[in-house]
Parts: sequence; C-alpha cells; structure tokens
Amino acid sequence: MFLRNYFSLAVFVTAVLFLNSCNNLKDLQCTGLNGFKVHKITTEGIDAEILLGIKNPNPYGFSIYKSEFDITYSGVYVGKAKLIKTVKIKGNEEKTYSFILRNDFKDVNLLDVMKLLSGATFKNLLEVKGELKVGKVFIKKRIPIDMKEKVGLN
Repeated sequence: MFLRNYFSLAVFVTAVLFLNSCNNLKDLQCTGLNGFKVHKITTEGIDAEILLGIKNPNPYGFSIYKSEFDITYSGVYVGKAKLIKTVKIKGNEEKTYSFILRNDFKDVNLLDVMKLLSGATFKNLLEVKGELKVGKVFIKKRIPIDMKEKVGLN
C-alpha cells in the first residue's frame, strides 16, 4: 500500500516538474520556402513538392506530425501539400522538410490550368496556408503558417 502511494506521488511530482519546465516553450519557426519542384503537371492534375525550412529554437527536440497546407500559385488554388510521415526535429536545429502536393484539377477553372501549363503566370507568387502540427509527449501544438513568396515553376 505504501509503495503504491509513493509511486503515485513520484509520478505526480515528475509530471508537475515536466509541465512546469515547459512554460518557456518557444514556437517552431518557418524560415521560408526553400523550393517548389513540379514533378508532373497535366490537365488532369499536379504532382509537386514544396520544401519548407523549419527551425527549432528550443534545446530539446519535437516531432512534426502529418500536417497539410493549402497551396495557391499565382492566384490559382492547386491543392493541399501534405507531410507524408511524422519526422523528428532535434533541438536547436534548422532543416528543410518536403511536403508532397498531389491534386487533380476537377474543381479548378480550365483557363487557370492552361495558364499554369503554359507558364503564362504573371505573378509567380506561391502562397502556403495551414497549420504545422508539432508535439512532444503530452505537449501538442498547432503553429499557423501563412507565407507568400515569389518562386518559379521548376
């Protein structure tokens, strides 16, 4: 009986200390778009990759869970980019992560698709909106991402 109470108290104290030490958590930072690679684009759809730089300013690592972003290129909504698998980011590390974009153009205006295919886009503005899901043990956070950068189709 005494061991059970002692163990419960030890778990409680450890949890309080752990959660108390997380008060000064800094958000992960999105450092920018490091690339936009189009593997295939046809009138049926797009297969592309978005390279997003993410920096962890904390001394301990986090996991980046499956996240997705809405992608707009030169005013044309091209779909959702997704992080396919959960990845770990170490403490005080900045790294580039690949988000896969696969979408059919069933809800997109045919004229906009033709502009994308011909390269006749005048703005070349890539817009990324969504939430990055990160966490560690009991701590889960959603970090809003809203970026606009001028890029070319590679």
